[in-house]
Amino acid sequence: MNFKSVLLAAAAAAAATTAQAADLPVAAEPVDYVKVCDAYGAQFYYIPGTDTCLRVGGRVRVQYAVNNFADDGAWGDASADGYSAYGKGYLYLDARTATEFGLLRAFTELNGSSASGFGLGSAYIQFGGFTFGYATSQFDGATGQTLAGIIGRNWSDKTTEQLTYAASFGNGLKATVGLENGARREGDSAYEGTRIPDLVATLGVSQGWGSAKLSGALHDVNVDGFENEVGYALGGLVTFDLPMLGAGSNIFFQAQYADGALSYIGGSDYSDVNGTDTVAGYSLSAGLYHQATSTVGLALDGSYMDIDDLDVTRYAIDGSVAWTPVKGFVMGVDLGYANTEVGSTDTDELAAAFRVQRTF
Repeated sequence: MNFKSVLLAAAAAAAATTAQAADLPVAAEPVDYVKVCDAYGAQFYYIPGTDTCLRVGGRVRVQYAVNNFADDGAWGDASADGYSAYGKGYLYLDARTATEFGLLRAFTELNGSSASGFGLGSAYIQFGGFTFGYATSQFDGATGQTLAGIIGRNWSDKTTEQLTYAASFGNGLKATVGLENGARREGDSAYEGTRIPDLVATLGVSQGWGSAKLSGALHDVNVDGFENEVGYALGGLVTFDLPMLGAGSNIFFQAQYADGALSYIGGSDYSDVNGTDTVAGYSLSAGLYHQATSTVGLALDGSYMDIDDLDVTRYAIDGSVAWTPVKGFVMGVDLGYANTEVGSTDTDELAAAFRVQRTF
């Protein structure tokens, strides 16, 4: 074989090898696919490349209201608006990771309204039983069954900065203790700067029949011209499930008492002091939710507040009918009435609302 024949044979072999190599599969680049995380319930998924589970959710709420149309309300005042409306959007981010110290969770709720602008609903971190951040007060119990709550009822309902520790003891028994921002509880403009946060503790149980909760709080009363005192509040709540009326049906009863800490009974519009003494008062409330059909829910709330030291009494009732034709979507009407007496002054409130809401 001469040199020319050798070159031709080598070229033919190279061509055949190249053709065979072209037929071989090429290794694909690794891809991180989004995987469902079922450790914390529905709608969580793993953030690609991590062991953190994330839930992204939201809510859109639209409400149309007829403002106070009692005899001495907005409809009798030419300078007041007889109706109001708003659209509001919520974004929820909930990230959870299992660690050797327990659950590590970060939660944020952002919201924006056509009536009040952009706001922060809550932002907190939970780790090893601790809660750090801006969240619902641990003292709070029931805050209403009705769809819109167009008329305010009197009970503790506050979101506040806190540092709380929670411990579970089994059989649905749970206790919490922590510090909360007392400035969020000051309704009187005469308050001086805060020095001591509120100390809040609770004990609760949740079982097949329903749930119960006891709450207590200490509050620093620091008002101009008034010697510092320690105010306090106590609360009790019991909720009974009523499955015989439909899944989700329940009734609650609640009582709250405060001395020098009226925000804890829903009386933050009034001063915590009167002369040289702290002001005491109480509120009683109850609420019923009845799942009338698979798509129709009926709700009724009521409360009564008495602040004897300031000669203030207030009672309120609010009811709603809600229709849920599709899961996560609800629309309904809400009607409420309240009467407030301050000394010899008697004021009525009567209002109604229509709400449409989609949660996802």
